[in-house]
Amino acid sequence: MIKRRWILASFAIVFLLTTVVGETGVLASTLSDLKKEQKQTEQKKRNIKANMDQKSNEIKTNENRIEKILGQISALNKEIEETNANINRVIDKINKTNEEITELKASIADLEKKIAERDVVLRERVRAMQVKGGNVSYIDVLLGANSFADFIDRFSAVSTLMDADRDIMRKQQEDIEQLETEKALVEKKLAELEESKEKLDRLKESLLSKKKEKSGLVDELEAEQEKLKVEKDELEEEYHETIEVEAALEEKVIAEQKRMAELARQEEERKRKAREAAAAANPGNLPKVSNGFWTRPANGRLSSHFGWRTHPIFKTKRQHRGTDIAAPIGTPVVAAADGVVSYAGQMGGYGNVIMITHSSDGQILTSVYGHLSKIGVSTGQVVDKGTRIAASGNTGNSTGPHLHFEIHIGNWTASGPSAVNPLRYVSF
Repeated sequence: MIKRRWILASFAIVFLLTTVVGETGVLASTLSDLKKEQKQTEQKKRNIKANMDQKSNEIKTNENRIEKILGQISALNKEIEETNANINRVIDKINKTNEEITELKASIADLEKKIAERDVVLRERVRAMQVKGGNVSYIDVLLGANSFADFIDRFSAVSTLMDADRDIMRKQQEDIEQLETEKALVEKKLAELEESKEKLDRLKESLLSKKKEKSGLVDELEAEQEKLKVEKDELEEEYHETIEVEAALEEKVIAEQKRMAELARQEEERKRKAREAAAAANPGNLPKVSNGFWTRPANGRLSSHFGWRTHPIFKTKRQHRGTDIAAPIGTPVVAAADGVVSYAGQMGGYGNVIMITHSSDGQILTSVYGHLSKIGVSTGQVVDKGTRIAASGNTGNSTGPHLHFEIHIGNWTASGPSAVNPLRYVSF
């Protein structure tokens, strides 16, 4: 966008400095001075263009750097997310291990309680034996039976006591073994817990490091973006300066065109008389001169109409301010109406261009003929409708040989709001 506006500003600069101030028969010294000034302006334009191209490349480099930093930040975000997930997994494992340890400690407490209770029972048994004078002999108990029935009763009682003693001892032994196993398991779980906590500390340290690295990249990103903003601001400032110059030059150009328009008014009556003679002449490949004020400027096929379109070179939506007539290079181009040449020379994207100021029933109009291969008139020259003024070509921003033809209400302006569809005036 900046490049396009800069080119338009350049149109105005070149237009002013190549416009011959004065009427037909301008002094050679004035033309020489204007040519020198034009060369100086062209050199200045090339220097500005080179500077803008360099800044555009620097901006592109900055944009690539920013994209790279954004990629690094994106990769770090993934690593941070994965580290957070690992931390959550380790915390879940720690919580689960703590739950298992709590359950084991409860089980151990229960076992210790049972073992302690059995110890009390066993001690009571031992104390009872000691009070009775040593070990109780179950054989003596059996042999002291008074009858077989008493023997059976004593045998049953002895068996019950012996089974109870064995059961108490067995359970006591099993609980002691289970107690040792669960205590060992608690120690193992505590070791795993410590290991998990160390891993958690390492993950948190890694997460902190990645966040610091990300913060550094964000700082670098903001610095690059600030640098990019400064460079863009410089381009904007240069652009606005160019626009200010354009506005001043455009005002002078309009004043000159008004002067040319006055000459056109003075010549209108004389040209009306010569129009019929010019319309009758049709030498070579000159287009047939139409009746009325306007005539077709060149023979050929209409290849592009007035209105919005995708520019064939810049590939952006732009308004096409005229009508294109496809024609081989060298095809004659004639004045579309009587008038005074207000500009003839090279102008940026137009290439070689001619502008003619017309006066019709007191109204000022301007016709434009662009991309010419040859120019046959000069600024200030009075021309008749149908008079050969140039040859079609492919100069400027053109994708093939053709004539670009515009009509403006009033004077031509760089911004182009005065441009109208040529079909309103000319029969193609």
